Amino acid sequence: MDFMGDRATLLDTGRFAQRHTGTTAGVVDLDAMDAAGALGIVVPFDRVGPAETVEPEDPAEPEDPAEAGEVIADAIGSAGAVESAEAESEDRHRRAAESGDVASMSVLGALLLRRGDLDGAEPHLRAATAEGDRAAANNLGVLLHQRGYADEAAGWWRIAAVAGSAPAAHALGRHFRERGDEPAAEYWLRQSAEQGHALGAYALADLLEHRSEPGVERWMRAAAEQGHREAAYRLARALERAAAAADLRADRPQGAPGAGASAGAAAGVRGTAGREGRETGAGHSDRLWREAEQWFRQAAARGHRRAALHLGVILERRGELKEAGRWYLTAAKDGEARAACALGFLLRDAGDEESAAVWWLRAAQDGDGNAANALGALHAARGEQQTAERWYRAAMDAGDVNGAYNLGLLCAAQDRTPQAEQWYRRAAYAGHREAANALAVLLLQAGDATGAEPWFSKAAEAGSVDAAFNMGILHAGRDDDGKALRWYERAAAAGHTEAALQVGMARLRDGDEREAERHLRCAAGGGNAEAAFRLATVLDARQAPPGPPALGEPVTGKSECEEWYERAAEQGHRRAQVRVGMLAAARGDLGDAARWYREAAEAGSRNGAFNLGLLLAREGNEREAALWWARAARAGHGRAALRLALLAARRGELAEGQRWCARAVELGPAEVAERAAALREALLQELTA
Repeated sequence: MDFMGDRATLLDTGRFAQRHTGTTAGVVDLDAMDAAGALGIVVPFDRVGPAETVEPEDPAEPEDPAEAGEVIADAIGSAGAVESAEAESEDRHRRAAESGDVASMSVLGALLLRRGDLDGAEPHLRAATAEGDRAAANNLGVLLHQRGYADEAAGWWRIAAVAGSAPAAHALGRHFRERGDEPAAEYWLRQSAEQGHALGAYALADLLEHRSEPGVERWMRAAAEQGHREAAYRLARALERAAAAADLRADRPQGAPGAGASAGAAAGVRGTAGREGRETGAGHSDRLWREAEQWFRQAAARGHRRAALHLGVILERRGELKEAGRWYLTAAKDGEARAACALGFLLRDAGDEESAAVWWLRAAQDGDGNAANALGALHAARGEQQTAERWYRAAMDAGDVNGAYNLGLLCAAQDRTPQAEQWYRRAAYAGHREAANALAVLLLQAGDATGAEPWFSKAAEAGSVDAAFNMGILHAGRDDDGKALRWYERAAAAGHTEAALQVGMARLRDGDEREAERHLRCAAGGGNAEAAFRLATVLDARQAPPGPPALGEPVTGKSECEEWYERAAEQGHRRAQVRVGMLAAARGDLGDAARWYREAAEAGSRNGAFNLGLLLAREGNEREAALWWARAARAGHGRAALRLALLAARRGELAEGQRWCARAVELGPAEVAERAAALREALLQELTA
């Protein structure tokens, strides 16, 4: 039995890298503008916000200054978005401000602030603030913060917040969080959130999540429902993780109706986790997946590229490839490297390797190791080894351990064993289980069984099915059948067909036919020809021998055991081919029987050659029959040798007959040897007469 090495592919990697929890400087993605004002004034502290917990594979979206800021204006009316209308509005408010109109001073200051004219905006905002305009006080805080006077800005925000400005309360809360005063930050952010301010609700949810306090889902959902795309995305991710955890508890495949996710529960989203305790079963999990998809879709529709990526994953796993491709394309065009990589895989699966390579190249140049691996595999398949090696190295440089593993495979395919061992070892030390298995195979082939065993064990413990099977082979070679069987059972439980075959055969030897049949069915169903043959023999032994058909009795269909014999025969199993031929002959289908006997005989089966000779002789073709009997006899078939001896005797070729008699006596079995000895004696008497 051979050891299982790596399969013939040079690329065995998922769409996404392993996830690790970490923190990164938070960049708040703000989508909603204050309902009372449409001027979109940018608050600079939204570009330098406090740290927020974000998974490294999901870096924060680049901030759109037109969205990532506070807006004023409890007192500002609706201003036109068109530039000409804005200019007309500015002229009108300037004339009114010069006449002493406080509201116009506030609006004019806001317009100038949004345009970046801080010097022009400041006197108007100060004048309006002096008259008690809270929107002006808020925007004066914005202006002072942009000038670098954070403490003075906070003073004006406090005045506006106390007067009831939700944007100012949000700004003040962010100011305190930047300075590490989380209780004060929570107080003001809560004031903003409770007034229905989307940015305040999002910032409050972020703070509560950072502190692992309840209420995260409530406020994240409030922000998402008001159109905040980053809140929608983070809510979707939390629901996705909660759904995956529910699937684990229910022992369901993760991501059954939607996208896959990490197995952990949503960090900090206590509302979702709480509902899980009250709802159980597949219905709860499916509801979470559907809701996650809904929020991903909302965020993606508002231009959130990571949400578009996750939505594409959900749709792809559901088989909706066309729509998945559209979302991948949207995210890829926005600079999401993983979406470009995923789009490449979709195109490759559709047969368009050239377009796939274009997107993989784009993703790889943006640092996506998975895409670099895909390019390496593409060039390796084309025989462009140097280019493949360059891309595998690029993948490794990008932190993808598959790059080192694939370099090992590439070197092994070129018989560069020392280099292959070096790369396997590097990947194995980094935790790549299949690299550990491949390294162990190399060491074993070099005769170092002692060095190979720890790597097999490490790979098997990490979940490598091939390594578990190899551990079984290793122990079987030491006649430690108990340990070998345990490893085979472990590999079989993970779907390894050859391991299931080994377990089935062991159970047959132990007399446990029921367990043997179960494992043989698993292996046979997985395409193992030997298992299909063994299963057929088990089922065949249970059948009563068929009696002669009654007159007029209809021909019944094939039995299950015959179907398994045929499946094994179609896969080239010689003994199964002979058995199928025998069953066909018993049905009277001599043409089918001859076909299966011939296939077996041409593949080297001596029984197939003997039976084919019998059929040919029955049809009167003794000359060809003798050729097949001779092939069988030379391969050690005693009955074929006896048939040749009888054929030679009938032809009067006494010396030839004696020679085949001697061969039949040598080969047996006992009955054949006895008949051959008697025939040889008769031929000898004939020769000496």
